[in-house]
Amino acid sequence: MNDVVLVGVLSLLGTLAGTFGGIITANRLTNYRLEQLEKKVSRHNSIIERTYILEGQMTEAQHDIRDLKSAVKPGPQ
Repeated sequence: MNDVVLVGVLSLLGTLAGTFGGIITANRLTNYRLEQLEKKVSRHNSIIERTYILEGQMTEAQHDIRDLKSAVKPGPQ
């Protein structure tokens, strides 16, 4: 085999190995970052749900306070 052909084949193999190695590494990093983003979104969604529940409870508490105030109006003294 000619030396030039051997160098070309080895260069091709090295290029392919480097390219596929880079692709695999980038894919792993992308998957890791997506997992972290999914965790953040999940935490955010749970906060939104809890806030919605708390707002409903506050509305009920405000109605109860208003009802109590109207039930205990001071009479003329």
